Amino acid sequence: MPVTALVSAKSSGVTATALALTLASKRPSLLVECDPAGGTIRAGLLGGQPKANAGIGIYYLARAERTGTEALAHAFASHLYDLDEAGHRKLLLGLTDPAQAAALARTWPALADVLHVMAHQAGHDVYIDGGRLALEAGRLHPTLTPAPLLYRADLVLLVVRGTEQSLALARHVIPSLRTALHEQGSGADALGLLLIEEGDFRAHQVGAALEVPVIAALPYAADVAHYLTAGGSPPRGYGRSPLLRYARTAAEQIEAAASRRQLQQQYAPAAPHLAGILQRLTQQHSEGGVKHG
Repeated sequence: MPVTALVSAKSSGVTATALALTLASKRPSLLVECDPAGGTIRAGLLGGQPKANAGIGIYYLARAERTGTEALAHAFASHLYDLDEAGHRKLLLGLTDPAQAAALARTWPALADVLHVMAHQAGHDVYIDGGRLALEAGRLHPTLTPAPLLYRADLVLLVVRGTEQSLALARHVIPSLRTALHEQGSGADALGLLLIEEGDFRAHQVGAALEVPVIAALPYAADVAHYLTAGGSPPRGYGRSPLLRYARTAAEQIEAAASRRQLQQQYAPAAPHLAGILQRLTQQHSEGGVKHG
């Protein structure tokens, strides 16, 4: 299963999207709240739940990582929060204070290793909430962005909305993100878009405008997104909402895109003609695979 990092140029619903994908997945899933600006799920969706107190979360992995790999693995397992009774959907809660972000700078690479074990060996869909991208001199900020997690992810999805404002902001960060993935990550082709269908622009228009493939799309559902962000009582029909239904489809599309990319990486050096075929299939899927009919 893939490790998928979700980021945005500005507030575009990254956390609500990551939660929807995690909750809707047909497989075991894990959401890791890695926004250096601070996590919001603890006070939002889980607000008032005693088990989601400040005594658990990603901050405690920094101290454990300095002790060693075994301590990090133990801390990771002991700080996971179950989002369902069966324990199939798990959450690693984010920072309670943005000032803690500096302590995690050297922890991100080791955490990336743990997440790949969870995905590729334990069979979890792993989603990273990377928050809003922070740039410094045209590069990913070393502290205000969990850059090592993006470099190691199977896919990095920029969450955008179908509005002119959202596209304009995305255009600003895409060149830097693409360059960073090319120079320090697994390749610029790890970059894709996840479209929130708010606004006038459809998936094919967004992909063409930003010159990045739209891997998946989710309908705009303000009531469900508000619940996932702020908590409280779920809206009527929450479990059957279009957002969660299409989130299941989106999770499958993300897995398919990651699998195609893996195949392309395997065959490209030895068989360029096969890589071309895979690239054509990828383009066809991105053009027609995210339509909702």
